[in-house]
Amino acid sequence: MKVSEFDFHLPEELIAQEPISPRDMSRLLVLDKEKHLMEHKKFYQLTEVLQEGDLLVLNQTKVMPARLLGVKDTGANIEVVLLKRIKGDSWECLVRPGKKLQAGTKVFFGDGELQGEIVEHTDSGGRIVHFTYQGIFEEVLDKLGEMPLPPYIQKKLEDKNRYQTVYAKEEGSAAAPTAGLHFTEELFEKLKNKGVHTAFLTLHIGLGTFRPVKSENVEEHKMHSEYYSVSKETAQLINQTKDMGRRVVAVGTTCIRTLETIGDAEGKVQESSGWTDIFIYPGYKFKVVDAVITNFHLPKSSLIMLISAFAGTDFTKEAYRVAVEEKYRFYSFGDAMLII
Repeated sequence: MKVSEFDFHLPEELIAQEPISPRDMSRLLVLDKEKHLMEHKKFYQLTEVLQEGDLLVLNQTKVMPARLLGVKDTGANIEVVLLKRIKGDSWECLVRPGKKLQAGTKVFFGDGELQGEIVEHTDSGGRIVHFTYQGIFEEVLDKLGEMPLPPYIQKKLEDKNRYQTVYAKEEGSAAAPTAGLHFTEELFEKLKNKGVHTAFLTLHIGLGTFRPVKSENVEEHKMHSEYYSVSKETAQLINQTKDMGRRVVAVGTTCIRTLETIGDAEGKVQESSGWTDIFIYPGYKFKVVDAVITNFHLPKSSLIMLISAFAGTDFTKEAYRVAVEEKYRFYSFGDAMLII
């Protein structure tokens, strides 16, 4: 299977540069994959499409202000983006410019209240950085760090909470679970009144989610590894939903990957935590997920391959063509799609 099969032309003006307000006023393209039908709605109309007994599964990860701007002792400007904690105060990071940051190099952030020392290189071209500071690391990071917005968003984000879901809880991500950005507390209340249930899991998202698939053949791509955690309560809600013949609706590709990682052949799940590098592409047989809410993804990305596996490659291509024609907004701050 060729990566080029998942390419498409996207006019640059359709890449959303800022979030819409209020959150649930974004557009929603509803795909019925069995009937091969599409319907145009607003996100707040999710209450018209979801049914009593459906279970929304949402990723409650919280984005860290993981982008740090500092200087070397020579005065050279340095950018460091935290990816994941290795141990204690040592983190795997992306660094720029990489050539200037060899082992032993020290970088200073703020007025020196945070210092980083390059410990070693990683296989992916990043660095292991050990930080020293006074006080609590998360508080220092919140003061000095910026949200690591995706590279295709050029506009400065005025309110950094708009790159968090309203239910974000477990800090640890370098990127937001963007399918969840459309939800408001009011919408959750309306869905609850209709009998739609909610459950939460955690998957901490790395910046590898934005990387295009560089191999020519899909099967040769190696996914990045990400940490997940699913509670006993969430597992029970999922299993009860399956037993009742209702739908498990995964909000975002991170929830899909987590649920399909832990699901058994019958679609049942158990309390679990660990690391997943599952790569889902056409031909995959879904075990747990019955419906999906997702944003519109980058060409040739692992994310559009995942959605193609769920909705069918041809139907996904058709949906993306319609979305471009109808001028839907794309990527992190863009519109959404519900696939049932």
